Amino acid sequence: MIANHKGEIPVVILLLPFLLGISIGINFSSGTYLMPLAVGFTSLLILFVLLNFYYTRFKVYKKRWLGGMIIHMLLLFAGWIAAISNNELNNSSHFSKLPAQRLQVRINSEPQLKNGLIRFTANVVANVNQKQPSPATGTLMIAIKDSSALQLAYGDELLISGKFAPIDPPFNPAEFNYKKYLAHQNIYYQEFLYPGQYRLFQSNTGNLLIANALALRRQMVQKLKLQLHDPNAIAVASTLILGYKADLSEDVLQAYSKTGTIHVLSVSGAHVAIIWALLAFMLRFLNRFRHGGLIKPIIIIPIIWYYAMLTGFSPAVCRAAVMISAVILGKTYNRHINNLNILAVSAFILLLYNPLLITDLGFQLSYLAVAGLVVLQPVVYAWFTFDNKWVDKLWALCSVSIAAQVITFPLSAFYFHRFPVYFLFSNLFIVIPTAVIMYSGIFYLLLPQIPYISTALAWILEKSILFMNYVLTRVEHLPFASINKIWLTTTEYLLLYTIIICTFYFLYDRKVWLLRTGIILIFLLAVSVSIKKYHSYSTNSIAFLNLRKNMGIVFKNGNQAIVLSNLADTDKNYNYSIRPYLDSCKINDVVLYKPEQEIRSGFLRKQGDFMQFRNQSVAIVSKDYEDTTSAVKLKTDYLYITGSPKIPLAIINKNHEYHTIIIDATNTPKAVQFIVDQASALHTNYVVLKRNKSFVAASN
Repeated sequence: MIANHKGEIPVVILLLPFLLGISIGINFSSGTYLMPLAVGFTSLLILFVLLNFYYTRFKVYKKRWLGGMIIHMLLLFAGWIAAISNNELNNSSHFSKLPAQRLQVRINSEPQLKNGLIRFTANVVANVNQKQPSPATGTLMIAIKDSSALQLAYGDELLISGKFAPIDPPFNPAEFNYKKYLAHQNIYYQEFLYPGQYRLFQSNTGNLLIANALALRRQMVQKLKLQLHDPNAIAVASTLILGYKADLSEDVLQAYSKTGTIHVLSVSGAHVAIIWALLAFMLRFLNRFRHGGLIKPIIIIPIIWYYAMLTGFSPAVCRAAVMISAVILGKTYNRHINNLNILAVSAFILLLYNPLLITDLGFQLSYLAVAGLVVLQPVVYAWFTFDNKWVDKLWALCSVSIAAQVITFPLSAFYFHRFPVYFLFSNLFIVIPTAVIMYSGIFYLLLPQIPYISTALAWILEKSILFMNYVLTRVEHLPFASINKIWLTTTEYLLLYTIIICTFYFLYDRKVWLLRTGIILIFLLAVSVSIKKYHSYSTNSIAFLNLRKNMGIVFKNGNQAIVLSNLADTDKNYNYSIRPYLDSCKINDVVLYKPEQEIRSGFLRKQGDFMQFRNQSVAIVSKDYEDTTSAVKLKTDYLYITGSPKIPLAIINKNHEYHTIIIDATNTPKAVQFIVDQASALHTNYVVLKRNKSFVAASN
């Protein structure tokens, strides 16, 4: 395929145990493992050296596997040690382990305004007590609700209060795990600040090169805003060319995501390759000179890395920068290097710098896509042969898109739960507009303001983006544009990748056992999906969700559901906390009701504040609950308390007989404690949703 023997791709083989070691280290990251691992690593290293010194005496040549096994164990330990060492919580000087009245922090990212909050990450420099600073380390996520904070920039040092809090875990089923996402960036704590709770301590204390790159990017974004008029065009141009994503709207993101072209909005290898091609074209005159071939890489490689820094050092850009640098050097010295080895070398370099990059979705998709192009694309391209050179070029482009989509499908489905049906057309379509956008945008940004020329370049740039957005939006709304609600378990995800490997290896090598293995794995995948679907359709439940300031109850009846909430189905919080649960349960029929509405359906009746769902009932007690005594107690399974009612349980108990109290997240902390104290005194079962996971009750 791309290697007839593992000896052709040694770096790839060596990378595998290193990746395994990092993965183990992320899951077993306690600092207590560090000393035993260091002892084990040192012992193996000494053993390896001794075996090489006494190679003949110990007849090591009869056990050639021994050296390989030791090297693989060394790399596994190295990966594990790197992951543990990179975990900031294992540092004794981490700010969370030291008392602090205030924190001195240095902003290490570009502050961005979103939803009325200025957000950024910062390195903690010192814990301050009684105005005395003591050195500290760690990264903190900060959000400020203050318009004057817009003046803050990378490298500014702030003095803030020491009232940080841990990142909240996901409270609802299938909700995005933001806590885990930030933990993989070494961020475990956050702090919300208001006017008067922070003070600018010092400016411009960060890395000057990065500060200058970010300042240049801001200037370029402002230059785009000078002659581009459409906000979406400006946002796409800023993202596609400069990696500045702050202004992207949800509608644009949705269009690119549903058509399988979201990778265009992530500055990646293709963008870096365009920069390389442009630089190579502009510097080709150097080939006439004796040392021109050596001068070109000296100019091109630093510019490529500066562009990587300008776009935010995303994993995809770093991977491309390392790979292209290696290719340029190889071409300069007429060396042939296997592309998979170059890919593995770039992964080694990046993971040695930051082992947690292995958890970054951009890193995973980027490396998978390139590996797919190297390994699978030749197999796909060989499916058909065409005599016409233009048809052959078109098929070559199609084979690239198919290979990249196939290899990344399980991973993207695992995270995004959808498959773009028209990905082939969408990816073929964007090839030309993307090139036009990149070249016109680069020339517009690099050239000074020249009458007519700058205007013409800006016009081409804006119209190309608007045309691309228009076509992708139309594709997004075509029938069956995407297959949604794909929720894979880890086992199904691994099965899919094994099936892909078996299928393509069979197409390349035609070994029957690969076909048989693939068929068996497809059968196992089908069984797993069928069992999961049957279980979902045959299960009925009530889910009391934690929606913080909003009420939310989901009554699931097979593949139908009724949602009782004061949120609209277009609300961001609904799509973040409720819709993922509905999609993961394979719900096809969803009806949303407001809490005050009456409900009459085949499986749910709601009259006033009383609800009957199959064999279970729920009574709602809100702040409007009236202090009256009824002649007959209302028997319910759950008493749902919402909106911080001030009425005591003793009064409620005169009218209700129930099994469990559900205290939702809309209640104030004071109201929650008031209810909990009474329920404990009465020995009543209760569930508190505020700052806790949702409660799902099964019903038959």
